[in-house]
Amino acid sequence: MATQPVGPVPDTTDVAVRARGLRVVRGGRRGVVVLDGLDLSVPAGCVVGLLGPSGSGKTTLMRAVVGVQAEVTGEVTVLGLPAGHARLRDRVAYVTQQPSVYADLSVEQNLTYLARLVGASSDDVARSLEAVELGALARRRVGVLSGGERSRVLLAAALLGRPELLVLDEPTVGLDPVLRRDLWDLFAHLASEGASLLVSSHVMDEARRCDHLLLLRDGRLLADEPVPALLARTSAPDVESAFLALVEDAPARAGRPPGGRTGEGAR
Repeated sequence: MATQPVGPVPDTTDVAVRARGLRVVRGGRRGVVVLDGLDLSVPAGCVVGLLGPSGSGKTTLMRAVVGVQAEVTGEVTVLGLPAGHARLRDRVAYVTQQPSVYADLSVEQNLTYLARLVGASSDDVARSLEAVELGALARRRVGVLSGGERSRVLLAAALLGRPELLVLDEPTVGLDPVLRRDLWDLFAHLASEGASLLVSSHVMDEARRCDHLLLLRDGRLLADEPVPALLARTSAPDVESAFLALVEDAPARAGRPPGGRTGEGAR
């Protein structure tokens, strides 16, 4: 199925993240291209899904947004400032796939300590615990929690201080369907209160919970648009079918054979 190229990124001030010519090459100038000159935007006050298969460059893109990725060229602006700017430290929260809390402390002790670092109150700790439904486990040591429970602790930590932008790297991996549903409901609630969320996933079913989609494959952006616009552009019944249509059409537009990779080992 033929599709039209990704349209230009809208020039609007109501944007939480804007990238122009974003490129990441590992191993020097002749190394592996992980992100290949991306132009994209993350609308403010929305849940934006960053979807793509494992190895497509999602984590690298998120690291570039929060300013911790090396070998970045191009321009990345976050909340009106260059990515990684010191003034963004208490305005942007980043939840990685790796644990970043202390296993030998309780849930509440972890959040209380982190709240002090970001200048949040004890009331904010209670609010974060309630938001992710961890109140009953507040005094339990993190090291004995299940993987899904630890994921919720990380999300509670990110909510401290009410950040304006939350960057969440596959936060629903390993969670049961009920908890996944509840977290997506929470994301929508946070967006309704004015927060901007960039949420990565490799599960296409989660796209229906997003206001806007960024579809990534092999370090190349296939789509940057709301779900209805994507489905209309590809004449597809769902996001997975739309993604497949774009994948089939991308080699012809890029002048390369089907199945060609930008670079092995991209994340």
